[in-house]
Amino acid sequence: MKEEIIIAGFGGQGVLSMGKILAYSGVMQDMEVSWMPSYGPEMRGGTANVTVILSDEKISSPILHDFDTAIILNQQSLDKFEGQVKPGGTLIYDGNGITRHPSRKDIRIYRVDATREAAIMRSSKTFNMIVLGGFLKVNPVVKIENVIKGLKKSLPERHHHLIPINQKAIDRGMGIVQAIHEEIEA
Repeated sequence: MKEEIIIAGFGGQGVLSMGKILAYSGVMQDMEVSWMPSYGPEMRGGTANVTVILSDEKISSPILHDFDTAIILNQQSLDKFEGQVKPGGTLIYDGNGITRHPSRKDIRIYRVDATREAAIMRSSKTFNMIVLGGFLKVNPVVKIENVIKGLKKSLPERHHHLIPINQKAIDRGMGIVQAIHEEIEA
């Protein structure tokens, strides 16, 4: 098994931390892992993305040009990365602020309205965990217990009291993800 993932959005949406938690989760599952962040000098509010590779075998290079999965959190990232999802791959996106929805017919497309759900939960900081839950529902590349271990490894100890709300957010993401296009057309 090898999963090549890009997570992309604005700085401040938890893009890099979502990638880090996913990477730690892979480590907890004894996988080979690569985590490679990329962000502009603006940081919060600028664009940010991270590539994560999870594999049962050695990873030859962390540099990717095409992805098995794209997790997209804003329109700019959708415009940039939709075309880089491998045919037969998966695109997951948050619908907030998206004006041109994904249109490819050769990939699976899912929507998780994490912005809306985080507002309902009254916890905007759980946005990225809601998205992660949606991803793990459609592509369970790591076990939830390893994601919780990854959270513990990623969060400073003084924030470990937030782990239960993050776990609840992951569960909510799993519950609200919806298929937009699952049939792959050749």
